[in-house]
Order: sequence, then structure tokens, then C-alpha cells
Amino acid sequence: MFLTAVVTTAIVSLSLTGQFSFPTTGVSVQDRAVLLAIDDVSLPMKQNLCYYLSKPTVRKEAVLPPKRDDPTAPDFLGTTVYGTVLFDEGRFRMWYYALHLGSKPSDLKQGPICYAESDDGIHWVRPNLRQVEVKGSRDNNALKLPDETVQMAGVLKDDQDPDPRRRYKMVCNAFAKTWVFRTATSPDGIHWTASPDFATDQFLEISSFYRHNGLFVVHGQSAESTGGESGFAQGRQGYARISTDFNNWLDEEVATFSLPEPAKAADRGGSKPYDQVHLGVGGKSMGNVVVGLYGIWHNQSGDTTRKIPFAWFGYGKTSCDLGLVISNDGIHFREPVKEHVFLSRFDSPAPPVEGKSCPTILTQSGNAILNVGDETWIYHGRVRNAAWRPGYWGNDYLEEIALATLPRDRWGALGLFPGKDEGSVWSAAVTLPKGGCEVILNADGADGMRVEVSDERFQLIPEFSGDQSGVPSAADGLDLPLKWPNGDLRALGGRTVRFRIHVKKQGEAVPRLYAVYLRSAETSVGPGDQAKQEAE
Repeated sequence: MFLTAVVTTAIVSLSLTGQFSFPTTGVSVQDRAVLLAIDDVSLPMKQNLCYYLSKPTVRKEAVLPPKRDDPTAPDFLGTTVYGTVLFDEGRFRMWYYALHLGSKPSDLKQGPICYAESDDGIHWVRPNLRQVEVKGSRDNNALKLPDETVQMAGVLKDDQDPDPRRRYKMVCNAFAKTWVFRTATSPDGIHWTASPDFATDQFLEISSFYRHNGLFVVHGQSAESTGGESGFAQGRQGYARISTDFNNWLDEEVATFSLPEPAKAADRGGSKPYDQVHLGVGGKSMGNVVVGLYGIWHNQSGDTTRKIPFAWFGYGKTSCDLGLVISNDGIHFREPVKEHVFLSRFDSPAPPVEGKSCPTILTQSGNAILNVGDETWIYHGRVRNAAWRPGYWGNDYLEEIALATLPRDRWGALGLFPGKDEGSVWSAAVTLPKGGCEVILNADGADGMRVEVSDERFQLIPEFSGDQSGVPSAADGLDLPLKWPNGDLRALGGRTVRFRIHVKKQGEAVPRLYAVYLRSAETSVGPGDQAKQEAE
């Protein structure tokens, strides 16, 4: 009943100015929609085309390493992007969680949540906020929140909330018998008022928090105790929690993304040696679609014969890569290519320790993915999974925040099968705004592309098909507006249509389609403009 009401609301509100609606998914979005090439729901029917996934470029040096020169710093041992990066108020802003050592070498302190700022997103300053005492000093960048042991800080700026005291919203992972999350609000992102109670009393180790299609969604990983098939144990898998108003969260959790469990029930579980989903999905909403990463956790068993904390964990052995996932409803995710490693631990390794084998664990947060001008930036964590010193945490352990980049929205492309010279793809049905829309391609080799328009039942509209098809304004680029011989698509305003994109090889150019942007003719915000509003 709950989700049906949300879908119904999305479909019947078509009269809003500048709104696109997708009847197949029940998702509506204001002013602009994005059809990513890797989205097989938005671009479902293909001929002679296949996926070519992108490979991010990784910055070798960390953008925010721990403060190893200051043993009293809250982030002496680690800076961890179980957190958020926003471009806001003319600067980059980061919320992350810190790690340091307590009074004993075996005492690992997870938290507090810390805050940093940057002019360029690369070089960061830790302002002295004087809110929290750490090791006898308030000279640090920690934020005052009620929980001592914390992890993820998912932050969004909610300009839709009429109360300026709630402009910034946070979900914060806290430990209370198990990992749960608490909500908090702030007028400025610095001074926070936390809710008195946890949003849930069930385990969820979280990796992203966003609003999508009218819902607040928190993603994370399940515990081993979460019942799998027939109630048997399972490994780490992706789950989510949902709210309509940020204050009240449903009791029921949602299974969002999983990797296969072993065939034998006895071989399943969080401490067993097989690939699992670390932290669930770190997703970023782009309006009508959510793109994100999940941890491909290469689990190795620990040594339970040793009398050390968390002996079950595979210290010095377990590693993690990041895989690519996509969703239309913001809840259920799928991989464009099954178990494809999108960001490898070998391409973004943690600093080594001389004479030791320390595999890298990559960690993801959807709240740390953003478009910066003509690039997509992916902040991620690098954990040096160092072997234990006998029974103790030591300085060999390290977490740092790193950066990988892509050309804007180029997560992957549709291109021709090897040996084929021509292909095509149909879009899902989309109801256009009353004023019609512009169509813009993100593509290379686009001089061999053209776009036709049909009705919902695939009947081509003569005024916008065949010789009257839309053609891109240039051969290559992130924003290639289509030119239509009959002027524009305003005559199609309010109608439900489909787009058919033809891809043809011209000369030596290799055609690649990365995204189709639909921009309301009633707004001046285009894909490049929106990216600049996010970070420029």
C-alpha cells in the first residue's frame, strides 16, 4: 500500500511544469532526466550494441590522509569516507569519520565525525571547531554528536524543507549493542541537533543516504544474523531502510542487492571465505536514476585460535574492490555487467608497509560522488588491512580518503558489437513536460548517430523520424544538443513517447553513447549547467 501510494502520486502529478514521468518505473523528475547508457530499464531494447564500461582514473596521493604527525588528533589512525562530500556555499565540504587509538594499544576509537573544507576538492583544511574534547584537547575538527562510537555520516542539503534549522540532514551510523543509525539536522552543517532515539534498533552498516522519488533511503549491509534463504545464515548483503519524512522510518528492511551465496548452507556466513557485498550500495540519485558502487568483499576467514579481539576477521588477508550498480526506483539495484570490477584495489592501493603483505580494502559512499564541471568525482576509502601485531592495533593499520575521476556521467557506454557497422536502442516510455523538451547526447563518434521519436507503442512520428530525425550538433562531447529539421519537440508536450537512437560507424571514429539528457523546454538548466551548479 505504501509504495503503491508513492507510485500513484508520481504518475498523477503530470501537470507540474517541467516534469518528466516514466510510467514503467513510476518515477517522476523535475526539469531534466538522464538516460544512462548502462541503464537497461531506461534504454532496454538494443540491436548490435553492447556495453563498454569505463575505467576511472585514480589520483595516486590521498586527498585526506590521517594526521600521523599528531597523536592527539581524532584522525591520527585513519580518515574514512564513510561520509559525504558536497559542493556547497562556494566550497567543497566533507563530513567523514575518524579513527585514533585510546589509552591502550588495543583500544581502537571509531569516531568522532569530523569536518573538512576545500577550495578545489583536492587540498583540504581541518577547521578548529572546538566542539569535542579528544585526548584532553578541543583543538580539532570534530563535530558534537551524542554517540562516542560512530562510522558513516551521510549528509544532504534539503532546500525543500521550509524550516532553515533542518536545511542539512544527516544519518549517522552509531554503535549501540549493534550498528544502528541516528538522524540529525543542522542549519549550517556544523552545529547539529540529533534525534533523541535511533531510527532503527536493527543492524545496518551504512554507505549512502539520499532522497529519490519522494523517499528518503538509507543503504547498508546486513549482519550475518539476518536470515537468508530458508532462514539460513548469509554473508554480507545489501539492505535499505525507507522514510517518507526523515523523522519516521519503516520497521521493515528491504533487500536491495546481493551476490550469490554458496550452494551449501554450512558454507554461508559473514566469516566464511567467499565474495560478499560490503556496505551494501553507495548510491547517488541523479533524479530519475541512481548510480553507485558496492564493495566486492573477498572475505577470508580469521584465526580464532588466537586470543585477540575480533579474531574471526581475516586481518592481513581480506581485500575489497568496488563494483558498479544502477537502480531506477532507488531501492533495488542491478549490475550492468555481472561482478565486474569497476574500481580495483590494485589501481587504488593503500600505502604499503615494508616487509609485510597488507591487502587493500576499498570502501564506498554514494554521498561522496559528485559532478564537478566536466568530470564525475568518486571519493573513496583505502584501508591498509595490516596483519595484527600480537593482540594489538598498531600504526601499520591505516585508512585514507582517495579520489577517482571520470568524464562527466561516463560510467559506461553503448557501442557497436565488434564487426558491426550499425545498431540501435529504444528508450522506455517517458511522458514529456507540457512545453516539450530538448534532447542532448553525451557521446563520442556521434556524427553517425540520429534520434527518432515514436509514440508509446513504437509507432514512429513522421515529423520526428526518418529524414526528420534529430542529429547531434558535433561529433564528440559531453553535451551535444540535437537539431530537428522541424524545429523542436514542443509539439510533443504532454505526450508519452519513446526515443530510438541509431548508432552508425562513420570512417575510423568509434561511436560510443554514454547518456541521453532530456531537458525541459521550460527551464534553462542543462546537464553541464547542473554539474556547474553542483561544483564550480
